[in-house]
Amino acid sequence: MEPRKVVAALSALAQETRLGIFRLLVRAGPAGLSAGVIARELGVVASTLSHHLGLLEQAELVRSARRGRHVIYSCDLDGVRSLVRVLGEDLVSAEAGLDCAAE
Repeated sequence: MEPRKVVAALSALAQETRLGIFRLLVRAGPAGLSAGVIARELGVVASTLSHHLGLLEQAELVRSARRGRHVIYSCDLDGVRSLVRVLGEDLVSAEAGLDCAAE
């Protein structure tokens, strides 16, 4: 994952409402949730929710799909895996450096 995408993803999650949306969608699983359900669960007005969902989609943490009359939002597992992979690699590298310094 490119550094700018990592920054976008972390920035998107560094806001309470967006983090709440993301966590709700992770718990919802692949079936996802409609914007109406998300708004009701989190107590967020539609226009604000739309803004936050847009930022999460741009950060590749959430995806949307039209199902009938509704747009369903779900966690973008590919984007999340990429972010976790990059952060995990950094942590492993940092840990290896600490191990070497301790010896």
